[in-house]
Amino acid sequence: MADEPLPEGAGALPLRHAVALGLLHGPAELLPISSSGHITLVPWLLRWPYAELDAELRKAFEVALHAGTAAALLIGLRDEVGDAARGLDRRRIELIVLSFAPAGVLAFALERPIERRLGTPATIAAGLVLGSLAMALADMAPQERSREEADWRDALALGTGQAAALVPGISRNGATLAAARLRRFTREDANALSRHVALPIIVAATVLKGGRLAKRGLPPRTRAAFAAGTLASFASTLGSTWLIRQVERDRSLAPYAAYRIGLAAVVARRLRRG
Repeated sequence: MADEPLPEGAGALPLRHAVALGLLHGPAELLPISSSGHITLVPWLLRWPYAELDAELRKAFEVALHAGTAAALLIGLRDEVGDAARGLDRRRIELIVLSFAPAGVLAFALERPIERRLGTPATIAAGLVLGSLAMALADMAPQERSREEADWRDALALGTGQAAALVPGISRNGATLAAARLRRFTREDANALSRHVALPIIVAATVLKGGRLAKRGLPPRTRAAFAAGTLASFASTLGSTWLIRQVERDRSLAPYAAYRIGLAAVVARRLRRG
């Protein structure tokens, strides 16, 4: 089933929509606002035909967007990635593995059911609100610890955050930031830890899902849109890496929480109108 080709009648993805979603994906991935939630909600709110596409085609397109983002992050953060690789020791390996494991196991077991049942506008809005509350409450914790003090318990807390982020609307960045702040890391070090544990899982998921997509192939009429979306995601991520520095400064997570709740309110209003 997983390696069956995508159907030719899966639907058309307009080039302009693919580019717009690619441009949106970069900054949405770098900020704690849920890139997956935005990629679903923005077309729905604008009444684009994206939601009418075959579900497997939409999933494949999101893989393409993540591939563009992952490539841009590896380039844009190459100095930071290089420093982390050169300083790799037992503690850091333990941090990466334990932060990766909960999300990896949960994704292997429940990814498809989660996507089917929790990928609707209503459930994404709920995820935005829950994630906002977690971020706001966690950011009230004292700033007492540095990233160098992170141990296996912190790694599991970050891993639990990444696992929770499999629910659309939660946000991987937001969940890991909340986990790190709850563990009393400073805002700057919480951001660094969030990036360090997120990049391996983004790259791993992109490679795994990209391999599946390569086996299945794409309908010919979607290839240009996929390529354009991937390039747009790459460009917007690379061009938005400065956002990391903005979030990393000693600033509250409250504005991001407020934005997420505002977006959820817009979705709720639209749902009430039918």
